[in-house]
Amino acid sequence: MEEAEVPLEQLHEEIHHHAEHGGEKWISWVALSTAILAVLAAIAGLLSGSHANEAMMKQIESADQWAFYQAKGIKAAVLDAKMSLSGSSSEGDQERAEKYSEEQSEIQKEAREKQTEAKTNFHQHEVFARGVTLFQIAIAIAAISALTKRRRYWMVSMVIGGVGCIFLALGFVQH
Repeated sequence: MEEAEVPLEQLHEEIHHHAEHGGEKWISWVALSTAILAVLAAIAGLLSGSHANEAMMKQIESADQWAFYQAKGIKAAVLDAKMSLSGSSSEGDQERAEKYSEEQSEIQKEAREKQTEAKTNFHQHEVFARGVTLFQIAIAIAAISALTKRRRYWMVSMVIGGVGCIFLALGFVQH
């Protein structure tokens, strides 16, 4: 599951052009800050995609474990039916029935662990994805500030970029 890329190259070129040819010095800072935000967005995007992939893999592994659990349950039910219909059970049948029950408990535990890991990875994916979104919004607002030559938009962009940094940090802390 990959994050959608937003084409930012043209936007960066436009900002750099305005920074070089405009009389306003702060626009150079807008260009630098958007480049930094783009790098942070790329990092957050990679981490988001990585955690989404890991979540899917763990969910698939969990589903495999649940299928294995069901197979052991079917074997146990067939063995139980055999013992019930025959009216007697050998010592080997009793041992196999106990073995199936023990194996099911272990398989169930592993399946639940993998489900938990999948949920954790998916949550981290969501946190990083929110960071990517905020970085992209911040870059767009910074571009608007350079094009309209309004510094307050750049300040808004930096605040939104700061919130994106918080989400990026939260993603690492939860890891």
